Amino acid sequence: MKILVVEDEKKVASFIKRGLEDDSNQVTLCYDGAEGLKRASSGEFDLVILDCMLPKKDGLAVLNELRDAGSKVPVLMLTAKADTTDVVSGLDAGADDYLVKPFAFAELQARVRALTRRSKQDRGAEILFADLRLDPVNHKVWRDQIEIVLTAKEYSLLAYMVRNAGNVLSRANIADNCWEYPFETFTNIIDVYINYLRKKVDGKFPTKLIHTVRGKGYILKES
Repeated sequence: MKILVVEDEKKVASFIKRGLEDDSNQVTLCYDGAEGLKRASSGEFDLVILDCMLPKKDGLAVLNELRDAGSKVPVLMLTAKADTTDVVSGLDAGADDYLVKPFAFAELQARVRALTRRSKQDRGAEILFADLRLDPVNHKVWRDQIEIVLTAKEYSLLAYMVRNAGNVLSRANIADNCWEYPFETFTNIIDVYINYLRKKVDGKFPTKLIHTVRGKGYILKES
């Protein structure tokens, strides 16, 4: 896999590069946001590992510009900020995952593998449920022929729910499959994103698809 690492701390960048290359990946390093955006926009990489605090252009700005330009490349954000609001900001900007510094390299490897698996899943045919239609290649969603604009993380969560329609999904299930974070870390964020989806997917439609199962979690079903 070809991976771009955008990290201004050269020792950290070198550490990540060596470890990922030991897993037979091809790794390119950039040390500032402007160059990182240029390289990430090229379309040559399978994954971007992006630090938040960067010279010339910060990581969130890089990510916003990537997504605004239509890039679907998976992005793993690295940050020293662990507050829920910071994590939500990164995910809202289009990050696929979020890793807080300092981190164990084994965890970074696991996140990279998970994003690779998810990216491969997203190369298949359209996913259908009720009047929902998901395009896994372009990450587009329609309901009753009306396009619904979702962030990358909202799409990931909805796709997981559609693939598991009819099953009750606990918050731990969702955390493990959509964020790969410990459940305790993501309890509030999961609820926030379910509410985001409800407003967009169910808000204007008489038939509600996203339901709460009290004390257990959430389920996607036709009411």
